[in-house]
Amino acid sequence: MKSGLPTVAFAGIGLMGLPMCRRLLGAGYSLTVWNRSAEKCHELVELGARSVATPAELCEHADIILTCLADSAAVREVVFGEHGVAAAGRAQQLLVDLSSLEPSATREMAAELAALCAMGWVDAPVSGGVAGAEAGSLAIMVGARAEHLERVRDILLTLGQRVTHMGGVGAGQVTKACNQMIVACNALVIAEAVALAECSGVDARLLAEALAGGFADSKPLQILAGQMAESRFEPVKWHVRTLLKDLDNAVQLSREQGSATPVSALAAQLMRLHGSQGHLQHDPATLVQLYRQKP
Repeated sequence: MKSGLPTVAFAGIGLMGLPMCRRLLGAGYSLTVWNRSAEKCHELVELGARSVATPAELCEHADIILTCLADSAAVREVVFGEHGVAAAGRAQQLLVDLSSLEPSATREMAAELAALCAMGWVDAPVSGGVAGAEAGSLAIMVGARAEHLERVRDILLTLGQRVTHMGGVGAGQVTKACNQMIVACNALVIAEAVALAECSGVDARLLAEALAGGFADSKPLQILAGQMAESRFEPVKWHVRTLLKDLDNAVQLSREQGSATPVSALAAQLMRLHGSQGHLQHDPATLVQLYRQKP
C-alpha cells in the first residue's frame, strides 16, 4: 500500500472485476472488496484486500467506491438496496460505475444518490474485455463533472490506457452503447464470414491473417475469427447475454432519441435467437453456430 493514494473499494468481482482489482492492488491502492458470492473475493484477500459483508461497509473504508455489475437492476440493488452504498455514503465520496447501463437509469440513480447522501457519480464504462482488464489497456469513456473525473483519473488510468471525458453523467453510457453496437454487429458478421469461408472450402483459420491491416481488420476479427474457425469456445472471456443486454440498451436509447438503428436492432434479434438456443452464458465466439450448416 502506498501512502498518499485515495482508498478504494470495489463491488462486483466478476470476469472484469477480478483483474481490475488485481491491478489496483498491484499499483499500491488500499482495496476493500464486496461480491454477492463472497468466495470470489478470496484470491484478492490473499493479495492484501479487505473483504466486507455488505456494500454499505465499503463506504467505511474507502474514498472512492467502484462498481462493475451486470446491469442496471444489479447496480440499483447494490447502491440503494438494504445495506447498500447509499445507506452509508457521505459527501466527498465518489461512486465510479464501470458497468454498462442505460443512460437514463444512470442519470436517475446519480440524482437519487446525490439527494440521499451527497455522493457524486462518475459513469465510466469500459471496453477491451478481460484481456484489456488484465493488461490495463481498457478504453474508458466517462460521463461526470470535470472535477469528479480529475479525482479518479489516476485510478482509471491504472485500469485503462485511455480515459475520455464525454460530458456529464450518462454521456459515458451513451458512448458505450455506440461502442457495443459496433462490437456486436462486427461479431455477427465475422461469424457469417467464417461460416461462408467454411462452406466455400476456404480455410477460415487464415481469415484474420489474410485480412490483417486491411479495411476489414479489427480487434474482434483478430480475436474471434480464429476461435470461431477452430470451434474454440472455452474459456469464456465475455458473454452473449452481455452483448444482448447492451444491444437492447442501444436500441432503447435510439428510440428515446428518435434515432434509427436498424442494423443494431436486427443484431439484437439474432443475438436473442442465439441466446435462446442455450448460449446466453457462452462466449460470443459461439455465434458462428448460428450460420454453420446443420447436418
